[in-house]
Amino acid sequence: MAPPPGEQPAAAPQTSAPQTSAPPPSVPEVPVAPMSPPAPAARDHKWGFGAFLFVFAVFVLSAVVIGAVMGLAGPDSTDSVAVILIGTIVPTALATAATLLVTVVRGNGPKIDLKLSYNRDDLRVGLKFGLIGLVCTTVAAGIWTRIVGESNATSALGQLVDNQAMPTAAAVTIFVYVWLVGPLFEEIMYRGLLWGALERLKWGRWAVFGLTTVIFAVSHLEPLRTSLLLVIGIPIGLARLYTGRLGASVVAHQVNNFLPALAVLLISLGVMQP
Repeated sequence: MAPPPGEQPAAAPQTSAPQTSAPPPSVPEVPVAPMSPPAPAARDHKWGFGAFLFVFAVFVLSAVVIGAVMGLAGPDSTDSVAVILIGTIVPTALATAATLLVTVVRGNGPKIDLKLSYNRDDLRVGLKFGLIGLVCTTVAAGIWTRIVGESNATSALGQLVDNQAMPTAAAVTIFVYVWLVGPLFEEIMYRGLLWGALERLKWGRWAVFGLTTVIFAVSHLEPLRTSLLLVIGIPIGLARLYTGRLGASVVAHQVNNFLPALAVLLISLGVMQP
């Protein structure tokens, strides 16, 4: 039947295909690493100023015993090469070994307790303060020599090697010890153990710096050189104070000891006169 005039035929209903929702894009699974338990916090060390007194006693007593034993060999043995090597190296080595033992038995070990580390910053700061100290020490040594006189302006080691011919191996051993090994040993004792002991007593950082510098100078047991050793110790202590780590003061000490060690080597080999 036709639609009435004026009316549009009704449009046929449109049918659409049923739409299905697309599945969500798959997210790749990221493997999750198993969580490791947090590292235990370092415990506070149990050693203090008494530990330093113990270590210093080891140093003094070993030096006395070695001197007494060597002296029993006769009066001429006091200037022998063996006495120079053993008397110079062994007491400090024993005291350093005692220091490390204290940190292991009563603390967290030397790396944590003594802030013993070596990195690029330690090397840079140590070189800077070491060079400053080398200049200051050279100037101070010149003034000190004028005050005390040429005959008294020498260290205990210098008195031992003066006019003492040494084999090349022994002279090189003394050179390496005075330049590199000795400073490491002394820094472990003074600006490692002693510094940490004073910090445990809640001393301020500048007070710790001042007292360790004084004790470092006095404990060399060379009264005439104490004022010069104070000048030597200041830039070394500042390297420790500035970085908060032992590595910088070790480097500064080694830089400062290079010229004295070289002089000992040349004198021991007979190349330079004392």
